[in-house]
Amino acid sequence: MKREAAISLSIAVCSLALLLPNSVQARTAKNPPDVPNTSTAGQGEAARMVPARAALIKTLDAKKMAPGQQFQATLSGKVQLKNGPELPRGTLLIGTVVDDNSQTSGTLKLALRFTQAQLKNGQTVPIKATIVGVFAPDSTENEETNIWNANTLRVDQENVQSGVDLHSSIDGDNSGVFVSAKKTDLKLSQGSGISLAIEAQGNNQQGVAGSNGGA
Repeated sequence: MKREAAISLSIAVCSLALLLPNSVQARTAKNPPDVPNTSTAGQGEAARMVPARAALIKTLDAKKMAPGQQFQATLSGKVQLKNGPELPRGTLLIGTVVDDNSQTSGTLKLALRFTQAQLKNGQTVPIKATIVGVFAPDSTENEETNIWNANTLRVDQENVQSGVDLHSSIDGDNSGVFVSAKKTDLKLSQGSGISLAIEAQGNNQQGVAGSNGGA
């Protein structure tokens, strides 16, 4: 009787041991839940973008600009969008100051988002642009150079200006966030050069009446 009980107990233990791995595997398969592969998404975005260079028309001051305010820059050279028209040299790039959604810490922040390119005839092209570099107004660097390539998915550049860092991501909503951790002011001077990764959005282009819309 004792021997039969021992055999039955052994069989039960073996059966439980066989079931446990399957049970653990089933729970592991469900946790964690599916998470989007942001790296893959960023690579797809980067493949559609082309490099561009622009210059700020006016100084941007973090203390004086609030979310919703517009800013402008002009293209330093022509840009052929992969999924849109050619943007000639001098094309106006229009953007908006936005709230920082990157959770970046700092004393002062200036989050920017380019939204459209306006041609000289008034036609506008919806765009998405990521800021990948900033240069001083008196920089002697060739305007056609750009530090971005399709393998660059994120930029964390320190001291783009004294005490000011740049953070941007190809698959982010904003074009870039400038952060000052130590200084009490954060300004991007008039004429500052901005390197961009840029693409057309939506229906590639749309017309607007007049030649001064979007200022």
